[in-house]
Parts: sequence; C-alpha cells; structure tokens
Amino acid sequence: MEQLTGLIIPLGLLAILYFMIIRPQQKKEKKVTAMRSALKVGDEIITIGGVYGKIIKIKEDVLTIEVGSDKTKLVMARWAVGSVVTKEI
Repeated sequence: MEQLTGLIIPLGLLAILYFMIIRPQQKKEKKVTAMRSALKVGDEIITIGGVYGKIIKIKEDVLTIEVGSDKTKLVMARWAVGSVVTKEI
C-alpha cells in the first residue's frame, strides 16, 4: 500500500504535464500540418522568417512565391510557411 501511495504523486504530475503541455502542442502541430497541406495557388502567406508573399506555383513540397512590388520570385519549402494571411472585407 505504501508503494502505491508513493507512485500517486509522480503519476499525477505526469498527467498534469501531459494535459497542460504535451497535448496542446500536439493539437497545434496537427493544425499547422493541416494548414500547410491545404495551401493553394493564390494564397497569401507569411513565412516563418516573416516574409509576406503570394503563392504562384506549388510542386509537391516546394512552393514558389512572389514578394514585393517588383514581384521577385522565391522558391521555398512547404514547411517554411508560418501562416496564411486572411483577407478581411
């Protein structure tokens, strides 16, 4: 019985750690993965480096985006997309 009591506190701490840190991080990763897989030509994005651009071509895990007023083309990996810019009307 004493051994069981000694295990309750560490198991409780592990459960708290799981529900407060690990599980939310997994949900966030799943959401980001879904966003990246739903990218399409014409989407305006922000890269993880903070570059704003518009997707002009998608080929598997490689994107080509246009940035700036002179429409410079950049080739980048799909995993480097930080978020999609939503247009507010």
